[in-house]
Amino acid sequence: MTTSDTPATTPPPAQEPALNRAIGPKLLILFVIGDILGTGIYATTGKVAGKVGGALWLPFAIGFVVAILTAASYVELVGKYPKAAGAALYTQKAFKIPFLTFIIAFMVMCSGLSSASAAARAFSGDYLGELTSDALPPTLVAILFIVALAALNLRGVAESVKTNVVLTLVELTGLAIILAIGAYAVLSGDGEPSRLTDFEAGGGGTAYALMTGVLGATALGFFAFVGFEDSVNMAEETKDPARTFPRAIFIGVAVTGTIYVLVALVSSLLVDYKVLEGSSGPLLEVVKAGGIDFPHKLFALIALFAVTNSALINIMMASRLCYGMANERILPRAMGRVLSRRRTPVVGIVFVSLLAIGLVSTGEIEGLGDTTAFLLLCVFAVVNIAVLVLRRERVDHEHFRTPTALPVLGAITALILASPLADRPAEVYIRAGVLLTIGIALWAVNRVVMRTRGED
Repeated sequence: MTTSDTPATTPPPAQEPALNRAIGPKLLILFVIGDILGTGIYATTGKVAGKVGGALWLPFAIGFVVAILTAASYVELVGKYPKAAGAALYTQKAFKIPFLTFIIAFMVMCSGLSSASAAARAFSGDYLGELTSDALPPTLVAILFIVALAALNLRGVAESVKTNVVLTLVELTGLAIILAIGAYAVLSGDGEPSRLTDFEAGGGGTAYALMTGVLGATALGFFAFVGFEDSVNMAEETKDPARTFPRAIFIGVAVTGTIYVLVALVSSLLVDYKVLEGSSGPLLEVVKAGGIDFPHKLFALIALFAVTNSALINIMMASRLCYGMANERILPRAMGRVLSRRRTPVVGIVFVSLLAIGLVSTGEIEGLGDTTAFLLLCVFAVVNIAVLVLRRERVDHEHFRTPTALPVLGAITALILASPLADRPAEVYIRAGVLLTIGIALWAVNRVVMRTRGED
């Protein structure tokens, strides 16, 4: 056949390089612990106390149980489908409704961004104020904070995760200091044990008021437990994910849950709930009241490292979610573009960082934290249902299988905590509604673009 007889052909597009599998079992455990620890316990403990009173430990104990139920579903699904898209992938495989898949993915992304924004706000609050009285305007500090984290994420996953390890060890040190202060107080006979059963802020008058107070505190306190779901978006950068994830997630949730309950007990024992409620740095109040001459500025610095860690991992999660959704064709292919030299999802990192910068001006720590918890509770309900639906689909490799009762209870408890029974402020529902409206608009635009390009 001559050259003129040969039909014109177009060379296939160059395939994007795969993500680097740089995360081993120990690194993943520290990643999960570091992701869960941080802004929630360091910044929102006082706001939880404002809803329930001195019985501050109870919402964290209930939140721990709810987290374990849903974590079991995530462990089964990530072992079965070790891909980066997380809840969006599970929703699509279970229900095969592209619109629902997009909404779930969008809610997960927005939860990460609202969490990072809450961390950015916490960074510019009382902890930073303890170190300097001449700080830049809080909003500007928060924006610069997000930009710095985006630059670290662009450098590479290994650098980001290793930074996470260092920050995790620092924030664990901070919480160990709180627990040591609590042990000293107990041995010295200090503190007010009667506060531990004080439900004054829960309403006190009726059983219904007490129930909604506890549910509201648990819903807000659940913000402290979010993070284990972020780790499944690192599945394509983890070595042997089907074997590595079960141990990492269960150990991570168990360790953090135990620490949270103990820190809550110490906080309530040493500091009145009204003092905790009025501070954006509640654990600093515990240090000041603990009777141990620990440098306040040093603890404030530790707390800043802790909230930095939360924001870093949430930016990582959101950018990897963009990458995963692009590969699943939920978002345009360009969102999955990888920086060839660093092998990081460059477009996803830039995109989510810009959204986070926009969110820092929409609310304070409590509102952004509660928004994060609400969005993820809705997602968790869907994931717990999805794991049951997907039981009919088999895969050709072994993976963890959770007892059926756990996802059933997980779905029920998530829906209860997401409902108005949790006494959630109206602004949280409004903010979530606006975000969903934006999501629906983006879905419509994306469909048009895909049809125009013949990708539908």
